[in-house]
Amino acid sequence: MYSEDDLIPLSALQHILFCERQCALIHIEQIWSENLFTAEGRIMHERVHTADRESRGDIRIEFGMSIRSLRLGLIGKADVVEFHRKPDSLKAGSAVWVPFPVEYKRGKPKKDNCDKVQLCAQALCLEEMLDVEVPCGALFYGKKRRRTDAVFDEALRQQTEDTAMRLHELIASGRTPKPVYTPKCDSCSLVKICLPKTIERKRSVKRYLSGAIRES
Repeated sequence: MYSEDDLIPLSALQHILFCERQCALIHIEQIWSENLFTAEGRIMHERVHTADRESRGDIRIEFGMSIRSLRLGLIGKADVVEFHRKPDSLKAGSAVWVPFPVEYKRGKPKKDNCDKVQLCAQALCLEEMLDVEVPCGALFYGKKRRRTDAVFDEALRQQTEDTAMRLHELIASGRTPKPVYTPKCDSCSLVKICLPKTIERKRSVKRYLSGAIRES
């Protein structure tokens, strides 16, 4: 179990899955820069978080709900948590409400699991806080304008827990990994600070000179 002082923003899970260096720049060196993509995402989240609570029959909706997990050492806000009344639960004497987290993303579904891991972490926070099973949730993508369902199976839960552990290890090390350029670097808001192409080129020149000296 982690203490309150050890809690890391839940959004960092997506950062470390995108790039360990990006994650370290943000969460170790406290560096941040915004581009069009991050600005659009921030505005979308702000709009969702400020919406009023809703109730629609068997569904209650909370916006910008604060969540945390001392077991995983994570803290953050869920964009939307729908509480679905379990069928026939009133017959047992009181209603049972099952949380259904919904995360908003500005883009489109990704090939990897980074969005699903972030959503699954929200589910694990809700399970710990409310002592109830959260079997599934959804991702709403701005470009598609529709939801993509996500099932929190054992494989995804394990990946989420492993990523949280890796995140804590990276931040505890206090070390920022060296850059390795890949095409996805071009979409990163920190690319002008990280300078992956420039730094890699300098390292390549150094390796070339070292090799030339050894051969002479």
